[in-house]
Amino acid sequence: MRSESRGARRFVPVVAAIAIAFAVTSPAAGAASFSWINGYDDPGTPDQFDKVGVLKEGSPSAKKILVLVPGTNAGATYFAPLARDIVSKTRGWQVWSVERRENLLEDQSMLDRVKQGEATPQQLFDYYLGYIVNASITNHVAIVPDANVLFARGWGMRVAVEDLRRVIEQARSQSREVVLGGHSLGGSITTAYATWDFGGRPGADDLSGLVYIDGGSGSPTVTADQATTALRNLQIASPWLAFGGIAPPYAGLFNLVASTLAKVAPNEPSLLQTFPFIPRNLRAPVPVTNEAAYGYAFDTKTSPPNLAAAQVHAGHLAASGTPRGWDPGGEITPIQRVADMFSGSGVLGHDGTAWYHPMRLTIDSGAVGDGIANPAQTVLDVESTHGRDLNLPIYAFGAALGGQRVIDAARLLASQSGIPDRKLTLVNDSATYAHIDPLAAFPQNDFLSHLLPFLKKVKAVKKHRDHADHGRR
Repeated sequence: MRSESRGARRFVPVVAAIAIAFAVTSPAAGAASFSWINGYDDPGTPDQFDKVGVLKEGSPSAKKILVLVPGTNAGATYFAPLARDIVSKTRGWQVWSVERRENLLEDQSMLDRVKQGEATPQQLFDYYLGYIVNASITNHVAIVPDANVLFARGWGMRVAVEDLRRVIEQARSQSREVVLGGHSLGGSITTAYATWDFGGRPGADDLSGLVYIDGGSGSPTVTADQATTALRNLQIASPWLAFGGIAPPYAGLFNLVASTLAKVAPNEPSLLQTFPFIPRNLRAPVPVTNEAAYGYAFDTKTSPPNLAAAQVHAGHLAASGTPRGWDPGGEITPIQRVADMFSGSGVLGHDGTAWYHPMRLTIDSGAVGDGIANPAQTVLDVESTHGRDLNLPIYAFGAALGGQRVIDAARLLASQSGIPDRKLTLVNDSATYAHIDPLAAFPQNDFLSHLLPFLKKVKAVKKHRDHADHGRR
């Protein structure tokens, strides 16, 4: 009989525990389902990238659909825990989370092996990061050179809105009650879509409500001259945004690895703490576990200001222990739930980050404004011009990053279209909710507590209105 090495004996229970932790199940068992559908046929983009993804949670026979758009450097699965809560607490609702086309560039192969219990935490670390400092690791992720994807310099608001149009059209084929919402930059995309000129009428004509999660769009933040300069600079720069000052794709890779390690080996010594390329301000001052390292990097008390867009109220380092563990400290967001969001628990082929985020999309967001035509829109090919033609309920939730600005933007959008106050749900929890908390707080979640009655009151969209009198074609 073949003898079994100590390493092999240890490998089996480790990967078995990993598979249980990720709870990867088949769609037939009721898990979320994901599909890529044909997106906007962008003239400058190779056909294989003209796709948009949809992560669906809830019964496929649901007659009401909430479509959620992620923010900067985020993917569909960071909505997954919230989506599961929504469908469990509502009747007849399904939640669709959008995966933008840039995520087609990601290599999820090793993460999928970990999720299926076929690879160890060390293999995960080596594949995505460890090889950088260890030349003996030859099996590793390949970074996409900018020169190979220069067409992504054109992935701006038009591409995002037209891709989203395909998602909304598919949702409308299943349901006449479709609500569109977005988190952070996804809020700007939500306003862009609702006010976009589709053959003389706004995208809002196909919607029954709008939801803003610490994001949105008020007055324009870019002038025509600034837009021209930004486009000129983009033509000699990377197509991608550096999130928190961290060059792409490394912000995404750090989050993928850290969140997954926190999930599958929470109590083991942190594999990332001594990695030399982790920014010093993300490292705990004492030896910590994988879970504690993740919490330290993203909790509001210890996370650096440049990562405000990824912060939560999750707890603090334990008072003792070697390595030091994580103490939830009675905070509103469990760090394991954040790890679920960004590792993409239960979903193969996806994590909750976008390794590559188009700089053009961020530039264009500054021209959306309140959905009224402005000079920067002409420069940037943005057609959010129906800001006075909306007639639907709006829910806006302000957290630490957007705060009162989110509320003001929603109120402006409503007032210029004559939407009455009774159709508005406006909540400013910026004093207690960090930017990611509305998606992650559990079991008590103020965002969800206000969302549920808002969805309950949603009515089916009426027949398309005639907007010919506005003279927009």
